[in-house]
Amino acid sequence: MSIVVARQLCKDYVAGDIVVKAVREVSFTIEPASFVSFVGPSGSGKTTLLNMIGCLDPPSSGSLEVAGKDVTGLNSNKSAIFRGENIGFIFQDFNLIPVLTVFENIEYPLIMVQNWPVQKRKKQVEKMLEAVGMTDQGHKYPNQISGGQKQRVAVARALVTNAKLVLADEPTANLDRKTASRIIDLMKAMRDEFSTTFIFSTHDQRVVKNAEIIFRLEDGELQTESNGQGGDS
Repeated sequence: MSIVVARQLCKDYVAGDIVVKAVREVSFTIEPASFVSFVGPSGSGKTTLLNMIGCLDPPSSGSLEVAGKDVTGLNSNKSAIFRGENIGFIFQDFNLIPVLTVFENIEYPLIMVQNWPVQKRKKQVEKMLEAVGMTDQGHKYPNQISGGQKQRVAVARALVTNAKLVLADEPTANLDRKTASRIIDLMKAMRDEFSTTFIFSTHDQRVVKNAEIIFRLEDGELQTESNGQGGDS
C-alpha cells in the first residue's frame, strides 16, 4: 500500500478578488520507506504540498490519501487526531519547547496525542534517545545543546509515536555542512531501522542528492519526477 497518493490535487488561496493557485492538479504516488524531496524555487508550492500531506491545510480540490486513509475532507479535529497518530514533523528552526528538557521534548507528543502510561512513555523515549545518539543528554534543555543536537532531538520527537511518515521542511537550513551531513545520515539510518518514509521540502542540494525520488515543482505544477543520485533505488 502506498503511503501517499495524490490525484489532481489543488490548493487555492483567496485574497479579496484575487485567487492564488498555489498547487495545480498535482498527481503522484509515494511508496513506504522512501526518501523523497520536493524541490523548486520559493513560491513553487512545495511547502503548501507538504502542509496538505501533513493534514495542516486541506486541499481545494482533488483527492489525497495518507497512510491508507482518504484525508481530503477531514475536519480540523479529525485532522489533528490523524496527524498525531500517523505523521511526524521536523522543522528548520527545530521548534523545541525551551522550558522542557530534551527528554520531555521527545516525550511531549506521547502525552498530547498518544496518552501512553508513564513507564511505556519512558521506555519509548529512552529508545529514541539511544537511536539518535543522545542518551546522555536527556536532562539538558534546548539552550544547552548545539544546533545539530537540537535537530537530533527533533528527529527523535518526530519518530517517537512510531510515525510511518515524517515531513521535514528545510531540516538542514540552519546547520553547517558537516552537521547537516550527519543529520541526513541519521535520518537515512532511521528510515532503514524503522521503515519510515521521509518527505522533504528543501532547497538544500545536500538533501536532494540523497533523495531516492525527486519531485520538481514550479508555479504550483509538478514539472518532473526523477530518481535521486543517492539511495539504493
